[in-house]
Amino acid sequence: MFPYKLASRWYSTRLRQEVLVARFGYYGQPLLLFPTAGGDAEESERFLMMRALRPLIEGGRIKVYSCDSVAGRTWLDPNASGLERAAMQNAYHHFVVNEVVPAIRQDCRSPEIPIMTAGASLGAYNALAAITRAPEIFSHAICMSGTFDIQRWSKGQHSLDLYFSSPLHFLPNLPEGEQLNKLRERFILLATGDGRWEEPEQSHRVAHVLAAKQIPHRVDIWHDWDHDWITWRDMLPKYLDKMVP
Repeated sequence: MFPYKLASRWYSTRLRQEVLVARFGYYGQPLLLFPTAGGDAEESERFLMMRALRPLIEGGRIKVYSCDSVAGRTWLDPNASGLERAAMQNAYHHFVVNEVVPAIRQDCRSPEIPIMTAGASLGAYNALAAITRAPEIFSHAICMSGTFDIQRWSKGQHSLDLYFSSPLHFLPNLPEGEQLNKLRERFILLATGDGRWEEPEQSHRVAHVLAAKQIPHRVDIWHDWDHDWITWRDMLPKYLDKMVP
């Protein structure tokens, strides 16, 4: 067991199930790390991401939080309709904002502390969705090997839940105002390999949308790196080392 770990469970009325949230570290900048599609709050520990981040955690520079990928499991459920999948994704966002974020801020003893977010694969999509939908909460997003086009799993069923859950769809129509102004104060990093199982064109597609709205971002292509934990364990510590004091 990771020596700086604390895990909590509670029943979420928004998700209608019990959810696990794990914390790694005692001090530092809070980072909400989303799992991959079917992952849980402890996935990053099992795949040795916490070992890769340990120098930053032990140095008191970051404190990592992770929660179960409840919506991701619904996207993978062959029996779930497109409408059910999108509805769960939207509910998951509200769970993060209204349950996980307050728990993080309470744990940090700071009611307004900005939170960084990160994730790989579908976790990268969740990190992007979190910062674009709630830029008043999240300051930076590190999106690794992102799978951003969730419409492909909607079974051709479209809804407002899908629209507002998909930055690729709602951002182009986001009007001038407080949300967009705050987004222009944030930073989104889109890092992806171009090796096996990667789709770098998805990151470029997101970058095109962000550029059109003048939202600070950068695309980093890791040549000959695969869509795999080996890549993400190398990516995330390097980026955090540069971003976190």
